[in-house]
Amino acid sequence: MLDASRSKPRDLETIARTGGSLRRITARIPTYLTDVRENPAWLPMFLLARTMPFRRAHWLTAKPVRTVTPGLSMFGDLDARTIAADLKSAGIFAGLALPDDIHREIARFGRETPCFGNFERKLEFLAGEHAEAERRFGRPILSGHHFERVLQCEAAVAVQQDPLLIDVARHYLGGEAKLITTRIWWSFPTKAATDADLSRASFKYHFDLDDWRMLKFFFYLSDVDADAGPHIYVRGSHRRRRIKHQLTLLVGHPAEEVLEFYGEENAVTLTGRAGTGFVEDPFGFHMGTLAKQSPRLMMEVGFGVSKPSKRRYHGEPVIR
Repeated sequence: MLDASRSKPRDLETIARTGGSLRRITARIPTYLTDVRENPAWLPMFLLARTMPFRRAHWLTAKPVRTVTPGLSMFGDLDARTIAADLKSAGIFAGLALPDDIHREIARFGRETPCFGNFERKLEFLAGEHAEAERRFGRPILSGHHFERVLQCEAAVAVQQDPLLIDVARHYLGGEAKLITTRIWWSFPTKAATDADLSRASFKYHFDLDDWRMLKFFFYLSDVDADAGPHIYVRGSHRRRRIKHQLTLLVGHPAEEVLEFYGEENAVTLTGRAGTGFVEDPFGFHMGTLAKQSPRLMMEVGFGVSKPSKRRYHGEPVIR
């Protein structure tokens, strides 16, 4: 079972620097300009979706869900309406489990398929050769993304197409919910990471702002304990937002500032055996933590309500 314990990640505060967020914004300006040219509707979303009045107004436009009988799900008889209700209240539901054969097959794919380090395609290596790759490339490597290669894994495709995920997304986001992201990536222990490396890897509290309304399913494909980079989510932070956090272009904020306002008791650390999973509204504050002892392999399936961008900052394939 997934262990959702309360957490106080103050040891991560050393890498929660505003300067890192500013560097990230500056680095993404060319990407933002591309987004605006491709889809002019992206700009008002980027500027206004961080504010609660405009966000609530957009939720009112959600289309009703058509009554259909979902197909057979690999997750058994879990009820999409119940999960959606929990998400509306807490922002997270931690009760998913992949079948053994599915998570083992995706994990095998992750081990046997080369990944790309730190989002850079020139840093290509097998996850089991991480230490050698750091020596070969002469730099710390915190992450390894499989980018569009994920679609070569039949088990991963089966997860992204599962009827329960689609049904939960529609009951939560509205009838127009659509699959927009699928990715598999590694988080690696490393001893020589810089502040810039750590900032880029999102090891600080932040919220996602890729769409007006989003939902993300996460699955651990390796055992994840406190030393293997567990995910942390702040329950309820998707429903309210400090004014300071609405009137800034930054999506990342220091842990002390976030927990003081949203409550330390609401910070949930998610650990569990390979195959365990959870779903969250990524507008709530969350973060990954640094893998200290063993690497973490993880899968994400994301749903939204807008046309997917053609850009691939995280390497997600465009779903057509």
